[in-house]
Amino acid sequence: MTDARTILLQAPDAPGVYLMKDAKGRVLYVGKAKRLKRRLASYFKAADVLEPKTRALMARVAAVDTLLTATEKEALLLENSLIKKHRPRYNIVLRDDKQYLLFRLSKGHPFPRLSVTRKVERDGSVYFGPFTSAAAAKETWRLIGRIFPLRKCTDRVMANRARPCLYHYMKQCLAPCVLDVPREEYAALVGKVEMLLSGRSGELVRDLTARMREASDALAFERAAELRDQIAAVRTTLERQATVIPGGGDMDVANVAASEGGLGLSLLFVREGRLIGQKSFFWAGRDSEDGQEAVAAALVQFYGPRRLIPPTVLVPWALRDETVAQVLAERREAQVWVRPPRSTPEKALLDMARKNAAQACATCRDGAGREALLDALARALRLGGPPERIECVDVSHLQGEATRAGHVVFAGGEPRPDDNRAYALEDVGGDDYRALAEWARRRIESGPPWPDLVLVDGGRGQVEAVRRVLAEAGHEGLFALAGIVKAGRGAAERGDTVFLPGRKNPLPIRPGGAEMLFLQRMRDAAHDFVIGRQRKARRKEAVKSDVLSLPGVGPKTARLLWDRFSSVDAMREASEDDLAALPGVGHKRAARLHETLRALVG
Repeated sequence: MTDARTILLQAPDAPGVYLMKDAKGRVLYVGKAKRLKRRLASYFKAADVLEPKTRALMARVAAVDTLLTATEKEALLLENSLIKKHRPRYNIVLRDDKQYLLFRLSKGHPFPRLSVTRKVERDGSVYFGPFTSAAAAKETWRLIGRIFPLRKCTDRVMANRARPCLYHYMKQCLAPCVLDVPREEYAALVGKVEMLLSGRSGELVRDLTARMREASDALAFERAAELRDQIAAVRTTLERQATVIPGGGDMDVANVAASEGGLGLSLLFVREGRLIGQKSFFWAGRDSEDGQEAVAAALVQFYGPRRLIPPTVLVPWALRDETVAQVLAERREAQVWVRPPRSTPEKALLDMARKNAAQACATCRDGAGREALLDALARALRLGGPPERIECVDVSHLQGEATRAGHVVFAGGEPRPDDNRAYALEDVGGDDYRALAEWARRRIESGPPWPDLVLVDGGRGQVEAVRRVLAEAGHEGLFALAGIVKAGRGAAERGDTVFLPGRKNPLPIRPGGAEMLFLQRMRDAAHDFVIGRQRKARRKEAVKSDVLSLPGVGPKTARLLWDRFSSVDAMREASEDDLAALPGVGHKRAARLHETLRALVG
């Protein structure tokens, strides 16, 4: 432990961020403070005065780094960025902070388009959501497209169309790209879509019902039938959402619940007074004393710069940190109220969020089991502590061609597929040792967050190839290493074996035990991931070769096709007009391309 007096003497009495690190330089905790010296002094007290969690943290701290900022708000933003980068063991970290789906209505265009996106752009568009179920959101988008015939194509495709697309002939698009569609008629459709998505479905149903009766009275029975179908579709989609705030209102609601296993947090999404979804998180080993920190940290991490932020966020108590609301307001570019409930319906919503958080605790009771598993794994692999972040690496090639080396990431005992990485290795052939050495070099270049453990799919030789590169780069001991070898035919009864660098014999890990099963699960995940990337690379090269072999397709045209379409299937589904819209491709050439592309894949 670094001398406390030295740390406090060097700490400035100004706003900033502090990073507590262990003996290997790994970040254990990131915090921010209005006055760094005073905040750090609160950690260096007698052990019997500190809370148990703080006592456990300080027992592992070997160094403290500080970063100065101009204001407390800048310190909060920097703290959030560093937490996401390092994912420290002792911080509240959202393991699932992905962007959820939104509906985007591009009202800046004369003929707006309804699309599905994950990012909020400040371009005059109107956004609806978030939708935590991607499948449900896309099905709703398709249903809306059938009810209200707005255009489906992008602005670029619309500008280059010469004739209506298939959606027009299916009566799902008015084709404003080529037909003279009155803007008033199109704007009326856009207004109905807004009413539907903003929760004013009751008003929309009343309007559609009145129009249906007018059409029926005028003996326009076909139009009346269309309106009848629209009414039925509206009622079967968004009418299922429960009204929780009479009179409407957009807000999110955050609350926590503690159990013996840990702390749960739930976020409810309310739009126009209707509950449209919820998301829950769970942190094992936390308790109710961490509630305020969990809510504040979750809000700053969850509401990123391109996420849809409502004007009000309900929390169970007034947050001590006012900078949270300031950061959210800056990201929303409008006022955001982060406050406790003020009315009976709002209190009921907060209680609903608490019940969902409690359910997250019950559902995630295995979180405590994961903690116990990681503790057991640390003992089995002779590690200094539970491996919070583990990377498992494997190599795949086909007779020395299209070699790929990559790793999958597990954090807190759970896979993090967004962090998986694969590297294309062109000059290593079928040499697994060279491939693993090159992977180690690439991994060092990638930088933090560093794993606590790297598991290599291989034995002593493969592990040594990685260790040697780390040593040559001056990073030996940066993370622990282990190798897992699959049992061969003659050793099937013995099962898989695990090796450590510098140790001749395998570790005595019981076959079929929780630790071995977990290591095998990671090894299998790495194998599937890397071989999938290797096969994808082979297919892509083969398909590129096939496209170049088509009559009339040279490198320039092939490049145009790949830039415009993401796959051969997309090329096959493209219409002649889509192909003719490519620079330098006329309608006659597009017709030939259309015919040959379809022949290529079927």
